[in-house]
Amino acid sequence: MAGVTVQDLHISFPLYHASARSLKKTVAAAASNRLREGRLREARLREDGQHRVVVNALRGVSFSLRPGDRLGLIGGNGAGKTTLLRALAGIYEPIVGHVTVSGELHTLLDTGLGMNMDLTGRENIGLRGLYAGLPPGSIALLEDDVQAFADLGEFLDMPVRTYSSGMVVRLGFALATAIHPQVLLMDEWFLAGDSGFMIKARKRLEELVRKAEILVLSTHNSEVIASWCNRVIWLDQGAVRMDGPPAAVLAAYLGRPVVPAEELILEA
Repeated sequence: MAGVTVQDLHISFPLYHASARSLKKTVAAAASNRLREGRLREARLREDGQHRVVVNALRGVSFSLRPGDRLGLIGGNGAGKTTLLRALAGIYEPIVGHVTVSGELHTLLDTGLGMNMDLTGRENIGLRGLYAGLPPGSIALLEDDVQAFADLGEFLDMPVRTYSSGMVVRLGFALATAIHPQVLLMDEWFLAGDSGFMIKARKRLEELVRKAEILVLSTHNSEVIASWCNRVIWLDQGAVRMDGPPAAVLAAYLGRPVVPAEELILEA
């Protein structure tokens, strides 16, 4: 059975070009103020044991998900949404805390994620099938499906590095949505692209979301969050500011109620 557990998750990144004395003084002063106020854990910037300035991208994030959960992540730029998705995907390793994901995991985090730009589109399809553990017959079906959706024509047998940005998006989207997982992680890049492409992609994307047991979605599109999710976490400066039903959290975040777009409503 699919499941996701995040317990007291902390992730930090060193700022290797942030060694200026003025910045270090600022960090030291901020930490000193928070220490006096008993809020040292709340510091976003700090100096570590190696005297590097580090940013606390995620600070004490905890939640759990079970089949049927559709979690939306909201917050301003730099709030930690993409960092959290990458931690769930195993790309980022926690410095404190634990992330446990049960079930087959699939990500829509980057159009080129998992693609080799020096290989052809067809070769990338084959590699994706092998990575997913598909037998030869299923890989052939996967190739037919991706080829029909991406509509790359003769470019399918050319190196991906020769593709236009729009062609890379079409191939990446087709590959990312061709295999149905139990746990699906989605960043907002999937809403990128021209209107004609998104009209074509909408049905395929909704089918993928509907079949996933667990969805974790990050986007600034409040209508998509309200339509697809049954729970929302508002991240602020790397920490959870609010966790609850979409209507309540979105209203608190935006300062107004959000009505789901009827054409986006899915049945879990």
